[in-house]
Amino acid sequence: MVGSFGNAKSLSVSGLPELSRACDVAEIRLDLLEAEGALAGGRPWAHLAGFPLLFTARRGDEGGAGDLGAAKRMELLEPVLDEASLVDVELVSAGEMAGVLAALKERAIPWIASWHDFEGRADSFARIPAMAGEAARLGAACFKAAVRLHEAADLDRLTELFSKVDALPLSLMGMGPLAKESRLKCAAAGSVLNYGYLGDAPTAPGQCSAAELKAGLSTFAR
Repeated sequence: MVGSFGNAKSLSVSGLPELSRACDVAEIRLDLLEAEGALAGGRPWAHLAGFPLLFTARRGDEGGAGDLGAAKRMELLEPVLDEASLVDVELVSAGEMAGVLAALKERAIPWIASWHDFEGRADSFARIPAMAGEAARLGAACFKAAVRLHEAADLDRLTELFSKVDALPLSLMGMGPLAKESRLKCAAAGSVLNYGYLGDAPTAPGQCSAAELKAGLSTFAR
């Protein structure tokens, strides 16, 4: 399970004992920290040394803060690669961030190819298998898709994708009112990375906290 820090304050007050209880991997959103000016003083995650860290520098049209260009996102990611257990790069950014992907390959650091649909377009579910295939071709360890869900039938379409994609592991989740339920059902269907927020700031619409998600997964598994 992935716990995601939505702001610098949540990161600063988090300690290793409670982090270990909340999740298996902690996501450090470099774009959010940059927007807050929290990177000026160095590495605000330094106190979490030894814990598996997922670094993300999200592009603006897929939910990132500050609408950072590819050059800036690479500038944020390159210095932290030696600390990374995983790195998230949007599938659509793979070409313009080829330098980062090459560095990840050289260091044998797995990367997540991600895609986010905050509107929940009707063709989103049909597009995911082809995108997952492209992610596999590019060498991603898994394909992550987060899609806004409008109705229960959308959740069914999302979970059905686990039986339709075998190119690489999937991390699927819904956003919006069905976000929590989707994360539970997708986890049960085989989602390899399931996200909840750490601290007091969600990082996606409808996202539940890591503690709430972990409790829900525990109940759901019974």
